[in-house]
Amino acid sequence: MNRFRMAFGAALVSTVVAGTFLLSAFTVAAPDQAVMAKGEKVYKGYCMTCHQATGKGMSTIYPPLAKSDYLTKKSKSDVIRTVVFGLSGKIQVNGKNFNGVMTPIPGSYKNEDIAAVLTYVYNSWGNAGGAITVKDVEAARKLGKLK
Repeated sequence: MNRFRMAFGAALVSTVVAGTFLLSAFTVAAPDQAVMAKGEKVYKGYCMTCHQATGKGMSTIYPPLAKSDYLTKKSKSDVIRTVVFGLSGKIQVNGKNFNGVMTPIPGSYKNEDIAAVLTYVYNSWGNAGGAITVKDVEAARKLGKLK
């Protein structure tokens, strides 16, 4: 199984030009391999302890990142802020309740690392995909901790 989700298919688009239909193919680009590799390294070095190698978390202690509705229900800014500032209290992920503490990512990890690990998470374990940029992390940091 290709864990970097490189299998994005080509799609056909119909365009009307001067009364005729033209068909053109396009391919949706997958995340940069170097970013995914860096994100995987950060994940394995820090996040995997709680969220596990499979991204499935642990029972009702640590919520799953795999096929996580938290990633789709929350804005990317809120997800970034969760990683940067941590989170405590009740949350619901994939229909299960969690009431714990997620510590902030250590200061030794830079914005580039945070962008990479979240891009990795968004593109792994059946999640929908997407990319987080350093600018996204910088903007989210300015918003402060989630309340």
